[in-house]
Parts: sequence; C-alpha cells; structure tokens
Amino acid sequence: MAANNPYEVEHNIKAPARPPHRRRPDMSSFTSQLHQISRDSPDSNTHSHVGPTPVDAAGLYHLVHDQFATLFQDSPSAENQTFLTSLMSELQSDIEAPPGQIPGVRQEYLDSLDRVPKKQLKKDDTCPICAEDYLDDPYPLVVELPCEGHHKFDLECVGPWLQSKGTCPMCRKDLTKKKVIEIPKDDEEEEDDVNGLYG
Repeated sequence: MAANNPYEVEHNIKAPARPPHRRRPDMSSFTSQLHQISRDSPDSNTHSHVGPTPVDAAGLYHLVHDQFATLFQDSPSAENQTFLTSLMSELQSDIEAPPGQIPGVRQEYLDSLDRVPKKQLKKDDTCPICAEDYLDDPYPLVVELPCEGHHKFDLECVGPWLQSKGTCPMCRKDLTKKKVIEIPKDDEEEEDDVNGLYG
C-alpha cells in the first residue's frame, strides 16, 4: 500500500495493512454534557442545591441512546440487537419523562471497579454492548460489576450507562446503593448477656 502524503514517503512510513474495525461508542459528547450539568463540577452552571433541568437530563440520555442506536445499525448478532434494544427502550422512557436527578454513579465509582486481567479473558469473550472481542484490543480495559452475575463490560462502553442510570445493564441491579452487611441478632442471647452483665 502506497503512503498517502510526502511526509510518509520522506520518512518511509508505511500505512498499516488495515486498521481493526471498532464498534465501541465515542462518548466524548456524553462526558462533556455530564461535566456541564454535574453538581460536582467546579465550573458547573448549576447551583449546588439544584440538580439538572429535565431538558439537561433528557439531553444526556439522548446522547447515550444515539450511541447505542449507532451500534445497533451494524450489530453482529440478534442477541446483541435484542440487548441494545432493551437499553435504548429504557433510555427512551427517560428521554420522554426525565427524572428529577441523574441517578448514576460518579467517576470515582468507575475508577474503583474491579479490572479483569487480560490473562483471565477467554478468546471468544465479548462486551455485551459493543460485541467486540475483548482480546482484539491489545490493552483491554474490562471491568467486572459488583452485581450477582459479576457481568463484564468494556469500561468505555458501560461507563456512560453507569453514570446516567446507575444500574447493571444486564441484570439492572442498582449499583448506587452501598452494600449493607446485616449481623443476625439472637434476642434471647442478647438478653442473657445483658442480664449477666448487670444482674
């Protein structure tokens, strides 16, 4: 394949045979919009006690919906199409009736998610959202969500969903709630201890 410009010719730069096709969404517009309407942002136009307007929220959900719709257009399987359709349907509901506040997780939450080491990924493991093989990327950034199914996703695919919805895209578990550890109480033993201490 011939080089495209004089610089490449002069420096003997050869173009790669064919860059790999990537279906991962470009969420830079989403990130910018989220930063604009976030109460945590120091340069946010919103007051600290006021959340995003319904128009802001609808716009944010629209950006995620549009990216998933783009992925849907060249979806490689019926399973991926069905999954994307379910995500888009939920986002459409939020666009039509925006919530009073964005229920998603913060960036710190995304940063703290468990990363899946490359050696633990199998050859045919794919991201449920973009349907790309994880191992097609030389440096895959795969995260495992703390839901019952321990679902795995490319971080760049699942990040916008988590930041806008706060649930696992697969099982819809609410990931915004902290895990509560319940200690079983035995009332009779407790009464015996109290009676023994103060008796």
